[in-house]
Amino acid sequence: MFTGLIQAEGRVARPLRGKPGRLEIQVDAWRERAFVTGESIAVNGVCLTVVEASGGRFAADVSAETCARTTLGTLATAAIVNLEPALRAGDALGGHMVSGHVDGVARVEVFAGGKEGAQLRLRLPAELSRYMARKGSVCVDGVSLTVNAAEGALIDITLVPHTLACTGLRALAAGQQVNIEIDLIARYVEQLLAAGRP
Repeated sequence: MFTGLIQAEGRVARPLRGKPGRLEIQVDAWRERAFVTGESIAVNGVCLTVVEASGGRFAADVSAETCARTTLGTLATAAIVNLEPALRAGDALGGHMVSGHVDGVARVEVFAGGKEGAQLRLRLPAELSRYMARKGSVCVDGVSLTVNAAEGALIDITLVPHTLACTGLRALAAGQQVNIEIDLIARYVEQLLAAGRP
């Protein structure tokens, strides 16, 4: 479980090049942190298991399913990734509950702004748009964000300066794809309502 509050940025040291395999991430900001084999780390919102670790670098195996449903297979060498270790008992929950199980990929329609903040418009897959609500939560490349407006497949989000400074979202551009995880509460409410139907 994660919160969507990014704790460090990493860079892709060994990319997947579109195929399942071992992804390596270099994390200079966590050079003093000891990665533990078997621990979970969200990479651009995707929960991965550390299988190798050395100094400020760790590696995780990425399955064919994860490659197909996320953007991890498209990341190039040196691409910035958002990182968050798994939530521990007693940690503050400052974002929202995030599982690290990406629901799909959205397309950036608009990214406009700078150091004072930015406006982000995303086009979601049709099957995910029903989960979006004004002032609801959504996880974009691992970052917990608030939906300002939702109309059809489009959602609008404001990125504050702190988010731009501390995450790889500052490098977004129109046409780029991002990982999307819908709000867990929306998922379970839908399931409960469906279970009650005759």
